[in-house]
Amino acid sequence: MADVPVRTDYPYDVEVVEHVWVPLADGTRLAAKLWLPAGAGPMPAVFCYLPYRKNDGVAAGDDQEMRYTAGHGYAGVRIDIRGTGDSDGIIEDEYSEQEQLDGVEAIAWIAAQPWCNGAVGMTGYSWGGFSSLQLAARQPPALKAVMSFYSSDDRYADDVHYRGGCLLGMEMLHWAVCMLAFNALPPDPRFVGDEWRERWLDRLERTPPFIEAWLAHQRRDEYWKHGSICEDYAAVSCPVYAVGGWTDGYTNTVLRLLEHLSVPRKGLIGPWGHNDPLRGVPGPPIGILQEQVRWWDRWLKGIDNGIDREPMLTAWLQDWVEPQQLLEHRPGRWVAEEVWPSPDVEHLELTLGAGTLDEAQDRSDSRSTRPRQIAGSQLCGLESGAWCADGRSPDLPPDQGGEDALSLCWTSEPLVEPRSILGLPRAVLGLAADRPQALVSVRLCDVAPDGTSLLVTRGLLNLTHRDDRESPRPLVPGERYTVTVWLDAVGHRFPAGHRARLAVSPTYWPLAWPSPEPVTLTLFGGQLVLPVRRDQPADAATALPEPEEPPPYPVRTLEPGIGERWVEHDLASGRATLHFEWDLGGRVLLEESGIELEQLSTNRYSIVDGDPLSALVEHELVNGVRRGDDWHARCVASGSMTSTATHFHVTTALEAYDRGTRAWERTWTFAMPRDNV
Repeated sequence: MADVPVRTDYPYDVEVVEHVWVPLADGTRLAAKLWLPAGAGPMPAVFCYLPYRKNDGVAAGDDQEMRYTAGHGYAGVRIDIRGTGDSDGIIEDEYSEQEQLDGVEAIAWIAAQPWCNGAVGMTGYSWGGFSSLQLAARQPPALKAVMSFYSSDDRYADDVHYRGGCLLGMEMLHWAVCMLAFNALPPDPRFVGDEWRERWLDRLERTPPFIEAWLAHQRRDEYWKHGSICEDYAAVSCPVYAVGGWTDGYTNTVLRLLEHLSVPRKGLIGPWGHNDPLRGVPGPPIGILQEQVRWWDRWLKGIDNGIDREPMLTAWLQDWVEPQQLLEHRPGRWVAEEVWPSPDVEHLELTLGAGTLDEAQDRSDSRSTRPRQIAGSQLCGLESGAWCADGRSPDLPPDQGGEDALSLCWTSEPLVEPRSILGLPRAVLGLAADRPQALVSVRLCDVAPDGTSLLVTRGLLNLTHRDDRESPRPLVPGERYTVTVWLDAVGHRFPAGHRARLAVSPTYWPLAWPSPEPVTLTLFGGQLVLPVRRDQPADAATALPEPEEPPPYPVRTLEPGIGERWVEHDLASGRATLHFEWDLGGRVLLEESGIELEQLSTNRYSIVDGDPLSALVEHELVNGVRRGDDWHARCVASGSMTSTATHFHVTTALEAYDRGTRAWERTWTFAMPRDNV
């Protein structure tokens, strides 16, 4: 990725306050870091609320965003959630009631500070994006606008736990192990004093692994409705700017928010993975910092800069590219929609024929009802890539020809002219299963004339959730059902001469945890519904700011991250293992604070074809902080997950080291009944 131009001429110099305490009503203190416009009077504030450690874990990214924001006349405030980083207390789960109540108090505290004029905006990536939406729904009086990146309005539908009612085998335990390692690190002695070790040991004793709660709720119940603003969109009363990336896992939220919110709103979807659009890959990068300042200028300072009169949605319409696991730039172009849903998008129905996708509307054609069967291969999905790719690791899906060979496919004739889609495709399938519990995986691919198959988008459905997510019901084996499988939102342009392909399978390991028994699906045809977008004359003029950033936060790489992915086949046992080493940064030195950070990840997903109960997930994450010889903490979190026909079995473990000596360790083991999963 090309270097981003550095800008130094800001309206305000920036004063950084490394640590202040935010007092809460119950006596708990939250740890905050401030970026203040030097010499300015009271200014609006921009608030970010995360568990990822303000002074080491994500210090470089925080400084980039907050320094730029403060340089344009906003107080930047970054707060560690209760029980994380340098804050007091214990974190017991993600997005808890306590977390949100603390956030409301924090906003009131920010608004009352002498450097704040009483107006607060809220922003953040991933967890911080979730928090921004959740606190907006609580309507704290001082919160005037939100800019939410890579987040969800529905915690059950669009997060690392479940998708379409299917348990995410790739993500659920992995994320629980990651959070266990993050939460286990100690507070910094610079800010909490000599009691840091006592507080650390208390944190280790009382902070639970999150996965047991997640597995205890396998359907969309009150647990998941909490923190899901889709339960009441009208509760959000301040303007919202939602940002997503097609390579990321959270793009559906942007379109839902634009459709259902009634406040001033704006959406942006680029080609990026779960990373910063300023340096994000796949590119192109954009000047997201300028875009943020424009949003805050309009809604926190009342400057009429016209951003609220611009198109509601700006999206990168992706072109064909040769499939590859690492991609620096995704060809395409920016397009804009004045409103969403857009009158420029029409829904085209393609009929599933005898292996064909036909535009003819005559569904009485016998070819569309001739049944086709597939016995699921547990190896289908090994080349799926990641659900929430970061773009820095080799986590993009390769050529899908192998996956297509393990699926039932319907393929169109070569397109006479290019066809663009923008929105959420869906597949309406007539099907039957030979088991009471089954899932269906649906992929849409762009097939080049030479047969290369590029994954465009995909969707999952646990067939016991065919009617709703709250009351799953087993299938009657052999009974025919009509189900709708929603595929993830996408913007893609099929070139002339290419073909569209729909691929269907009852397995998709390790993205979806397999059904308890091998499943054979019978397909009776159906339709693929594509959101086809008409080209607009104004598309050629659609553009976003060019990247720029403040002087970079000084970080020196001591040991690079790994970033590898490969599949190993044991011919003797028949076990196939996907090895996935995420590039989490390796070992780096934060030169201003003298803190060394260490993050290494090892992940294995294995299964034996024909035996869904052989599925095994194993993770290990090493997370360490060090400043000289006096403060050196290293945590090793690990976990494994298997299942029987009736239960999930999970073991997680944590070891904590103080200057190389083990200071604490524990292992948690539990079994959880399968609930139609």
